[in-house]
Amino acid sequence: MFIPAADPNKDLRLPLVGFLPNKVRNHFIAMMAEFVGTFMFLFLAFSATQVANASAPKTSDDSGLTQVPNVAILQYISLAFGFSLAVNAWVFFRVSGGLFNPAVTLGMAIIGAVGWMRALLVLFAQLLGSMASAAVVSALFPGPLSVSTTISNSTSLTQALFIEMFLTTLLVFTIFMLAAEKHKATFIAPIGIGLSLFVAEMSGVFFTGGSLNPARSFGPCVVNRDFPSYHWLYWLGPCLGSLIAAGFYRFCRVFEFETANPGQDFDDKEDEAFEFDEDHAATAAHVQRPVQGLSIAQILSHGPNAQVDVPEGIVLGSQPTNVGIARPQ
Repeated sequence: MFIPAADPNKDLRLPLVGFLPNKVRNHFIAMMAEFVGTFMFLFLAFSATQVANASAPKTSDDSGLTQVPNVAILQYISLAFGFSLAVNAWVFFRVSGGLFNPAVTLGMAIIGAVGWMRALLVLFAQLLGSMASAAVVSALFPGPLSVSTTISNSTSLTQALFIEMFLTTLLVFTIFMLAAEKHKATFIAPIGIGLSLFVAEMSGVFFTGGSLNPARSFGPCVVNRDFPSYHWLYWLGPCLGSLIAAGFYRFCRVFEFETANPGQDFDDKEDEAFEFDEDHAATAAHVQRPVQGLSIAQILSHGPNAQVDVPEGIVLGSQPTNVGIARPQ
């Protein structure tokens, strides 16, 4: 009969937490991390946007954004969103994955990196975090809250929808390849993700407000008690973009994209030990990091207890995983 081992960390937890099943405890801490992370991400971004729009002339839609591009303001807002996402995603990556975006959460659930139950729970936390951050910015900064996403007068609804869709596709696919797909540089994925949001914001802020995130648009609307007639666009566009990114990611996975450009995670010693024949490397397992000239697939074929001589300078270890951002199968 199988007897599960005692949990060594149970005595270290608070009395009211120790009795909780691991699944419940993990969902709860992930929700809290997404709430706090979304709050901090949007608080910093909203604060900078409020500052940038403070001196901008008022418009008929009361957004605070001018109808003529002001490059300095657009760059300031874009930098604020990009850097805020990079910092907070880096902080909360190990706890919840650092999603902070319902569209990203949807994409992660579709590719199997996040379970659907976890996705629903953190989505709720993200919306709460967005509302809380907008409320705090409104209370702390003088003047009306002017961080809402609005469509410029020269932009049609169709154009705005496709702008939001394609920009979100870029952001979500970047997250898939840098965070969901494990590699040597996964630990610095937040930098690339933040830069992705920065360049997307540079393109979209003037035309649509650069949402790319339903929670980002939802919070200010709740605080201002003003939902524009096209608010649906900030849900549909990012979600469609997430679906496109997930579809293309699955397409790449089906065709074993690792075999198209192998060895990208190798160091010099591993590169010397690696002999790649594209006519015989049929799967991604054949082009993973080598040890003594063997691929991971060949090593595993010897069994879990096989003794393998590891060349000096090459470390054989388990591939890292992360809560909420596990590599999809």
